[in-house]
Amino acid sequence: MTTPLLSIKGLDARYGPIVALRDLSMHVDRNEIVSIIGPNGAGKTTLLSAIAGLVRPTRGEITFDGQGVVGASLEDTVRRGIALVPEGRHVFAGLTVIENLRLGATIRKDGRAAEKDIQQYLDQFPILRERRDGAAGLLSGGEQQMLVIVRALLSRPRLLMLDEPSLGLAPKVTAQVYDIIRAVRDEGVTVLVVEQNAGRALAIADRTYVLSGGEVRMTGPSAELGRDPGFEAAYFGVGQGVAD
Repeated sequence: MTTPLLSIKGLDARYGPIVALRDLSMHVDRNEIVSIIGPNGAGKTTLLSAIAGLVRPTRGEITFDGQGVVGASLEDTVRRGIALVPEGRHVFAGLTVIENLRLGATIRKDGRAAEKDIQQYLDQFPILRERRDGAAGLLSGGEQQMLVIVRALLSRPRLLMLDEPSLGLAPKVTAQVYDIIRAVRDEGVTVLVVEQNAGRALAIADRTYVLSGGEVRMTGPSAELGRDPGFEAAYFGVGQGVAD
């Protein structure tokens, strides 16, 4: 049996007295797209933050490629091959597009190869090349989302995590973003994506986890999950989430 790239067992996370994750277990196999869906407050963002090293769990294990990462810093997890694209398109607005991209490659020691990767991505996304010397804050929402995804990819991750990548985007732009996600997987990068839109998540992912109240309520192959008669109840949850 193949060892998962990412394995989580019995994970708890709190913000003071507020419970965000409860005894959560899941895994992501290599070269999969796995989606996490659920209502606001389900714990989805907290889960990605715990994997990335932004939130320290109070209990449980997170193993990436056979090594524990609980307690690792964000920089450590990036160096190990985990990249997070947070919700909200966090560009460095006052820096140019090319400066933003180069920041994504700062952990790498192969400067020449990193610059080559940047040029390849600029070829792949002509709008970023066109705007390369302009301030990132002047890009449209969809262009900013492309920028932050490419910036994350420049660290050469083995696991790319995206938190609500389509939030606030027009349907046409959303389709472009999800085309990028599919292409990333085709290039050998494993993807873990958080989405509130269940239909969109089920359409792209190999497997899906439904979170509510900080717990996994249902999981399975995405093609089957949406047809399950218990899916709607699992999505809306039994009990309330208290943090996200």
